[in-house]
Amino acid sequence: MRPMAKKKKTTLRIIPQNWLDPYNFKADFPHPEYPLEVDIGSGKGRFLAVRSAKFPEINFLGIERQLIRINSSGRRCERAGRENVRLFRMEGFYAISRMMPSDYVSNYYFFFPDPWPKARHENNRLFNPAFMDALHRTLIDGGGLHIATDHLPYFEEIHALLKSDNARFEEIEAFQPDDEERTDFELIFSHKEIGRCSFRKI
Repeated sequence: MRPMAKKKKTTLRIIPQNWLDPYNFKADFPHPEYPLEVDIGSGKGRFLAVRSAKFPEINFLGIERQLIRINSSGRRCERAGRENVRLFRMEGFYAISRMMPSDYVSNYYFFFPDPWPKARHENNRLFNPAFMDALHRTLIDGGGLHIATDHLPYFEEIHALLKSDNARFEEIEAFQPDDEERTDFELIFSHKEIGRCSFRKI
């Protein structure tokens, strides 16, 4: 019997030696001098693959906790020759609050974050005051936050949290992806109303 071929592992993975301190993610890109944009919960990489092609002068980091999605997005971006994409397998809160350097990120994208819809699970939601502190610390001045979700109660919660933090964040026109950039989740839930908002660091 012929042995099964091993699946190729993505070469776009970032695997730090130290998981406790801020990490210089830009150093893993061919052009570390380029601005860094971060896609939290990057899924299978549809947005990353398309967006990075349009903006080759920007580095894109996809953060995703599920290995199967990291591998899928890595293969997609490798096949497309996206040298300005890297993937980091980690839970979003820890990645940003503990490992992202200060004044570092130009834009964060949060598309369809897990809403944890059951009342007893709401404390697991990504957006909370501590996470807001981490976002503000890691964004450059004028850096942006772009959010989209089909779970409207969670959208209202996120929007209200950002709106009330008006000493640090200012609402701007909501980011609208074009048809090619829409994530797999958005395509699945395209029949539902989607809440979108964008803010920038003051």
